[in-house]
Amino acid sequence: MFAGLQDLGVANGEDLKETLTNCTEPLKAIEQFQTENGVLLPSLQSALPFLDLHGTPRLEFHQSVFDELRDKLLERVSAIAAEGKVEERYKKLEDLLEKSFSLVKMPSLQPVVMCVMKHLPKVPEKKLKLVMADKELYRACAVEVKRQIWQDNQALFGDEVSPLLKQYILEKENILFSNEVSVLHNFFSPSPKTRRQGEVVQKLTQMIGKNVKLYDMVLQFLRTLFLRTRNVHYCTLRAELLMSLHDLDISDICMVDPCHKFTWCLDACIREKFVDNKRARELQGFLDGVKKGQEQVLGDLSMILCDPFAINTLSLSTIRHLQELVGQETLPRESPDLLLLLRMLSLGQGAWDMIDSQVFKEPKMEAELITRFLPMLMSFVVDDYTFNVDQKLPTEEKASVTYPNTLPESFIKFLQEHRMACEMGLYYVLHITKQRNKNAFLRLLPGLVETFGDLAFSDIFLHLLTGNLTLLADEFAVEEFCTSLFDGFFLTCLSRKENVHRHVLRLLIHLHHKVAPTKLESLQKTLEPTSQSGEAVKDLYNQLGEKLEHLEHCKPSPAQVMMEMFQNLLALWGSSPDTIVMTSRAAHCEIPRGGSGPSDSQYHGVQRQVSWSWVLAGGLLKPIAPDAPVYSFLTFPPQALSSLHETAWEPPAQGGFGISCFLNSWNDWPLGRKAEQRARAPWGGWLRA
Repeated sequence: MFAGLQDLGVANGEDLKETLTNCTEPLKAIEQFQTENGVLLPSLQSALPFLDLHGTPRLEFHQSVFDELRDKLLERVSAIAAEGKVEERYKKLEDLLEKSFSLVKMPSLQPVVMCVMKHLPKVPEKKLKLVMADKELYRACAVEVKRQIWQDNQALFGDEVSPLLKQYILEKENILFSNEVSVLHNFFSPSPKTRRQGEVVQKLTQMIGKNVKLYDMVLQFLRTLFLRTRNVHYCTLRAELLMSLHDLDISDICMVDPCHKFTWCLDACIREKFVDNKRARELQGFLDGVKKGQEQVLGDLSMILCDPFAINTLSLSTIRHLQELVGQETLPRESPDLLLLLRMLSLGQGAWDMIDSQVFKEPKMEAELITRFLPMLMSFVVDDYTFNVDQKLPTEEKASVTYPNTLPESFIKFLQEHRMACEMGLYYVLHITKQRNKNAFLRLLPGLVETFGDLAFSDIFLHLLTGNLTLLADEFAVEEFCTSLFDGFFLTCLSRKENVHRHVLRLLIHLHHKVAPTKLESLQKTLEPTSQSGEAVKDLYNQLGEKLEHLEHCKPSPAQVMMEMFQNLLALWGSSPDTIVMTSRAAHCEIPRGGSGPSDSQYHGVQRQVSWSWVLAGGLLKPIAPDAPVYSFLTFPPQALSSLHETAWEPPAQGGFGISCFLNSWNDWPLGRKAEQRARAPWGGWLRA
């Protein structure tokens, strides 16, 4: 605890122990020790007894004086480091370090020694080795000192960086598998600047500081891990780290990184989620400016372009350009802007192969991609436009156009054999899903079962797809849609890809209340985890079970559904009937539909046998005895009866109940126009309990 005091000629605890061991009068020995080692201030000696009278221990007094002096010394060290000529101030700090370093293991004085080392641009090698050899000292020293240790000890620096890199990858995966399934808040929603404020990026930025050697080490770690794992999130970190240093205006590093200006320009495109013509020209200039003998720069550029955020921006821009070309009736090969986007996409997707092979050359663009695949994709856009326009035409002008439901064999082959084509195809699927284009989605879905490198089952695509599918939530009530989506796509690889299992469960947790009941029950059985399933799958499955159980408990009774239906009915009519009789019939009387409707003699007095009935009278829902004869009619005030021609119950097709109302004319009803706009839908269809 008191190591180093003897070297400075200051008595410590061991000296006091020896004095007390050899003395004959301990009290006098203690008093003498206090006098020799106390605060040498004559005026203080007469003041100390007052502290004794107040019961303040001498230890407390001396500790407070010590703390105050230490704080003043720390301030003075910082002042020395900031004032005077560089050589002079560093000479003072070096002298101070030489005198005080022996106290570095003394906890109370250690901050002073560490502060001196922190402000020295180059701590003597001998002292750095002593700090590095002692784990406690190493942990206590400032990051400025650690940088000087790390730059000559790559393994030690790797041990410090490795946990941060693992944390970064885990954070990205947690976002991809988060329970929030939304088209508005997805993996690509945060802006680049927001992402750079993350804990890992900020820590790495602080660890690197202005040290170019440490920056190069981190880049080498990222390249190595990218090669080992093929995890594209390391490419994201490479770009984020450079832009974080850019934000801090650390020119020492930005000036020497040849990718800085390219990354800066691309970062602006990612922020806008679009590559405009001006920035496209700038990016092209950087790519064309790679000189002979500097081809290794392409390795770093390809890694930056392999960042999922860059791929997302380039792909979205490509789909947008294709749509514009359709309107301009221009082929893909005639658009320089589109060809540049494809060039950058190709470079990004070839990053792993380039770094692995160390052959730094831009991959050759496949002609078939431009001359066959992209025109085929544009033809799908034309199919959509044609069908949508036809649907908007008046009935008499409509042609007998049906939406295409098959895919060309060549298109499926492109998705299976060409990475670029597959990437474009997947982003087109995301585009049409976001447009709520169910027909186009169901048409393309079978082509996603087998794709290049199983890209259709990658976490990023499934994360985006599940988010976009929330826009088609109402379609999940249709069993045919669910069969195509789940049986025809998701479940085809469920047993071999656990990540697909997790994404399907995420989707169902969010949309379970929309899925057709029979299909939901079937899916729950199919998705049950096996003994080999991971904890994440089991946890998601349990969450789904809890949601379904809660849904079952919250399911409204038939009476509640009927009450809600008639409350809507009353709001629509704007008046309250005296009595409403609701029936569910085992048999029913056929009543002609359309035209002027049945006559009074046909309608009034029609008696029907019912299996059960409910009466809403006086605001209360009351049951009628089963099989009681009931007249199926509603009684209304005169103003409602003047326009109400018939109200009749329709028999349920598959259980449940329904109501349809026939009016002579909506125009005859004062509330008719408003009612038609606001709530005409409830008249048709079935309400099921």
